[in-house]
Amino acid sequence: MKMILVRRFRVLILMVFLVACALHIVLDLLPKLERRASRPPGEPGCSCVQPAAEAAAPGWAQERGRPGEPPAAAVEPGWPNKHTLRILQDFSSDPSSNLTSHSLEKLPPAADPAEGAWRGRDPGAPQPRNPAHRPLLRDHGPRRSAPPPGPSGDGSLLTRLFEHPLYQVAVPPLTEDDVLFNVNSDIRFNPRAAENPDWPHEGNEGEEFLPTGGTAMDAYPNWLKFHIGINRYELYSRHNPTIEALLQDLSSQKITSVAMKSGGTQLKLIMTFQNYGQALFKPMKQTREQETPPDFFYFSDYERHNAEIAAFHLDRILDFRRVPPVAGRLINMTKEIRDITRDKKLWRTFFISPANNICFYGECSYYCSTEHALCGKPDQIEGSLAAFLPDLSLAKRKTWRNPWRRSYHKRKKAEWEVDPDYCEEVKQTPPYDSPQRILDLMDMTIFDFLMGNMDRHHYETFEKFGNETFIIHLDNGRGFGKHSHDELSILVPLQQCCRIRRSTYLRLQLVAKEEYKLSLLMAESLQRDRVAPVLYPLHLEALDRRLRLVLRAVGDCVEKDGLHSVVEDDLGSDPTPPTTATAAR
Repeated sequence: MKMILVRRFRVLILMVFLVACALHIVLDLLPKLERRASRPPGEPGCSCVQPAAEAAAPGWAQERGRPGEPPAAAVEPGWPNKHTLRILQDFSSDPSSNLTSHSLEKLPPAADPAEGAWRGRDPGAPQPRNPAHRPLLRDHGPRRSAPPPGPSGDGSLLTRLFEHPLYQVAVPPLTEDDVLFNVNSDIRFNPRAAENPDWPHEGNEGEEFLPTGGTAMDAYPNWLKFHIGINRYELYSRHNPTIEALLQDLSSQKITSVAMKSGGTQLKLIMTFQNYGQALFKPMKQTREQETPPDFFYFSDYERHNAEIAAFHLDRILDFRRVPPVAGRLINMTKEIRDITRDKKLWRTFFISPANNICFYGECSYYCSTEHALCGKPDQIEGSLAAFLPDLSLAKRKTWRNPWRRSYHKRKKAEWEVDPDYCEEVKQTPPYDSPQRILDLMDMTIFDFLMGNMDRHHYETFEKFGNETFIIHLDNGRGFGKHSHDELSILVPLQQCCRIRRSTYLRLQLVAKEEYKLSLLMAESLQRDRVAPVLYPLHLEALDRRLRLVLRAVGDCVEKDGLHSVVEDDLGSDPTPPTTATAAR
């Protein structure tokens, strides 16, 4: 009798479970069936609730097919019903969370013409007739094709800079040990293996795709050309047309999949393109004119997408070429993230704000909650896309702890902050007993100081090249946070070690001159980006001010220790007149 009761109880539990599953499925499908039945034939619908007055107006919920596509191709799936029933409130403490990427709503209607120019608008251009019908995606219009920086340009300031003898110094001849990938490799690369009909530059049926060499190289996607071009001395060569083409790909290639990047303190997305390239997406969290709050610690600061973009351009102007290519882009959160992601944890965090904007927050250590959600306008969000370096399985990288790493503690100080002779201890420890690594750290110190980046806790190098190679300048999102403050503690490594490359010193002096002003070079270079203007004008002015502080610090070292003890001659032949300590002042 007891066994019979147990069996009946188990059957009852199973029936209740099956009924609950069936009800759950019915509740999910019934609203979609009702909308489809009540909709006129052929009319695309939207599962979001709209006021009647907005039903006829173009909005985020209406279908936006691509020109030239049949209506069936333009229809995109509606918002999932469980999210429609769960419209969450945006509790963001930042009042500008729903503003456009340049927060034009906060500006007075009669703005100064110069201010209109830095925002990328023509001061004399006519204003839209009806503000209520602004396009959702900013219309860039016919953009002028900016020539790639190099001798073949149109006489711009950047072109003149890159034609200077200091930017013509050749790297040493490359051997097989000096390139990241062997150019004579017999590994075959065939995009048809993936059966992708949209692969660009496909060639003839009998054509073989080799990873390097010959005419086959021209058929490779730009991200692969970038990877093949990495060597012991640089991430990419000067005047390399592949870099400009790769920046264009980052801002325009079709996105096929999206997933959250594991680790890290703030949300980052890995985006894959139709040409199989990948990039790291950092969404916009602050408007251009916002500064880091004064009460924020450096380790809890926001990571800014425009700082990543500006860091790449600054690194290239200083001729370091150690930052992977980064470009800005406007992303459609519905079509290019939510509808194509297979990351359920990311998908579940999407919601609609009270302002009818699409928002999401993902999962991370900091700022991943409804209080710090990333909201579109209404579903467009700005961000940076940084090209991936080669996969670690193909090109291993070694991570090094920065000797001048901060304590990342609210009260404790690091050793270098209390020991003025700290550099002497560092130089006795491999690999810092080699002059090259110390000089690379000085380059990185100057680079970080110009940006105001205090978050350089580690750095990476390619394992294949051992210790005789450059430092990769990764993760620059916490730069350009305060234009009104110069963090002098970032310069401590330079002040303690009093060492700098002659090439770096001469280039810093060059871009400090009026005819090659760093702020003007940055403004021209950044204007090429799709989300220009990238930096607020006061950040550009801060670059010139900080550059003078760097030269003053080097000048103090030269006066104390002498020019030959401070400046390491890495040029050999003299491309410019000799420099003196007075020139640094």
